[in-house]
Formats: sequence, structure tokens, C-alpha cells
Amino acid sequence: MHLEIQIEELRAELRNAVDASGRRQITAGLEILRAELAVIAADQDDTIESAPPL
Repeated sequence: MHLEIQIEELRAELRNAVDASGRRQITAGLEILRAELAVIAADQDDTIESAPPL
């Protein structure tokens, strides 16, 4: 839930960003948070293994 709130906050910041550098930083942050959320969702769905293969 915390990641989803952070994503929404960054999306709002992105809508209001005026310079290209700020937009790039916000977009990078969004990509990282979305990836973290995807990993958490996949782990909860048991679609990925949490331990590395031996």
C-alpha cells in the first residue's frame, strides 16, 4: 500500500514538473517503484521463487 501511495505522489509531481531534468528523475523513480511493486505482487502470487536456485 505504501508503494502505491508513493507512485501516486510521483505521478502528481510528474504532471507538475516543468523541466526535463526533473521529469527524468521522477520517471526513473516511478520505474523503480513500479518494479518493486511488481516483484512484491509476483512474490505474493508465488510466480517467482524467493530463494535463488542452487
